[in-house]
Amino acid sequence: MFVDELVITARAGKGGDGCISFLRDKNTIKGGPDGGDGGSGGDVVLLPTTHVNTLYHLTGRGIIGAGNGIQGGPRICSGKSSDDLVIEVPVGTQVLDAERGNVLKDLSDADQPWVLVRGGFGGRGNVHFASAVMRTPRKAELGREGEVRKVRLSLKLIADVGLLGLPNAGKSTLLSTMTKARPKIADYPFTTLEPMLGIAAGPGESTFVIADIPGLIEGASEGKGLGDKFLKHIERTRLLLHLVDCSALPLDEPEKAFEMLKQEVASYSDDLAGRPIIVVATKVEDDECRKRAQRLATAVRLPVMPISSATGQGLRELGNAIWSVLSGLQSS
Repeated sequence: MFVDELVITARAGKGGDGCISFLRDKNTIKGGPDGGDGGSGGDVVLLPTTHVNTLYHLTGRGIIGAGNGIQGGPRICSGKSSDDLVIEVPVGTQVLDAERGNVLKDLSDADQPWVLVRGGFGGRGNVHFASAVMRTPRKAELGREGEVRKVRLSLKLIADVGLLGLPNAGKSTLLSTMTKARPKIADYPFTTLEPMLGIAAGPGESTFVIADIPGLIEGASEGKGLGDKFLKHIERTRLLLHLVDCSALPLDEPEKAFEMLKQEVASYSDDLAGRPIIVVATKVEDDECRKRAQRLATAVRLPVMPISSATGQGLRELGNAIWSVLSGLQSS
């Protein structure tokens, strides 16, 4: 199951208490204090990784807590510190304060751990409290409590290219033909129920990542359909592909479909609406479809790339165009 929003409570471990002890053995009649320090509590650490792509493994866990430190012992023996609790999350996870909503950390770099809550320090044993006026101190410090924090984890996928289109515009089919991803494909709306990622080959040994989200419908930015929930997953993309069905029987006229896509993206985010786009006419497999693609280009006053994922026509040209735009963005 794909889970991209989750509220968790993390509790770091408590530090171990210091020890009250006095040296006693057959060679020492009145030994001094020898109580050791308590060990430190464990931290709770978030580790962004490519090994997981959802937050589902964290659901139903309640309070996520690290272990406590062990109490100190006699003969100045320190208690053992607890190991940190390392939690793997997908790369692209944002950590937000659950109450205020501000971003605490954006975990966008793989294998870069971040401490969510820190464990408490261990208390000092009575050996630290001996002095010239107090030779037999009978006090030690208690271990400190670990930090507790309630946060909301929000996953935003990281990809170079985002696919946008109405339901059944051919997004999933394009993703499956350009990459090794295997999304669900069928002839009914909303076959894509969760975001999908795929790695496409560019010129030479270069690659780029494509993200597919559920199809948008009119009013998606206001909560209609599925697309609004997942639009955040293309916020990190550098290039958007607007896929428009130009087959004989599309759900809407191509020009209307394109304008609706532009409006929904603009309503969701001005920043997203300002990203570079490539308009792609999909399912162009005969002369009538090619005429519809040409009329679309005339109406929107933008270049339109006709493709057919079923026959492979235009896919190489599309891949080259994508890489050309991405390369230009890298150099700028």
